[in-house]
Amino acid sequence: MKGMALIATALAFSLTSVHAQDTSMSFFVTSANPGKGGDLGGLAGADAHCGVLAAAGGSTGKTWRAYLSTDAENAKDRIGTGPWHNAKGEKIADDVASLHGDSNNLTKQTALNEKGEVINGRGDTPNRHDILTGTKPDGTAAAETCGNWTMGGAEGAAIVGHSDRTGLDDSAAAKSWNSSHPTRGGCTIGAFKGTGGDGLFYCFATN
Repeated sequence: MKGMALIATALAFSLTSVHAQDTSMSFFVTSANPGKGGDLGGLAGADAHCGVLAAAGGSTGKTWRAYLSTDAENAKDRIGTGPWHNAKGEKIADDVASLHGDSNNLTKQTALNEKGEVINGRGDTPNRHDILTGTKPDGTAAAETCGNWTMGGAEGAAIVGHSDRTGLDDSAAAKSWNSSHPTRGGCTIGAFKGTGGDGLFYCFATN
């Protein structure tokens, strides 16, 4: 019986250790736009970009999805169940509910790109904190999605969030990581730069 107890204890410790060590990167902000502004090639193109950047950052064995909404899909329904960690192993959120609540750990210091680098925010040059989402605060689709991520010209707009949780004032929108304001002047990279962005978006691992 004593031997069985020791085995059971060792097994429990082993399982706990494996779970505790599962902090590999499962969230990041893209370090770059694919190159066509709001035209990401739809959700499929955006997901593929997440996968390419994740692999370049050393991540393997995960399925990556862009945190973007369209007319047919909500961003919150695309990203798995969590928990998610950044490139430095810091936890971003335990699950979808906490990610969209007040208890998430998304800040300028934790919303890192796939290389573990901080994204320039308000007060930095250039400011890149406008992150494409096309999403309302609760993670459901907004009307502005650059034509479901197929428009990269002078028409259209997209809802963006602030990766540094900082804006022009102390409003909830200004501090929102996923739903701060729409872009202006179209869906080009130039238009995005005009309001403090670079056409970046969030990527989450679903497994």
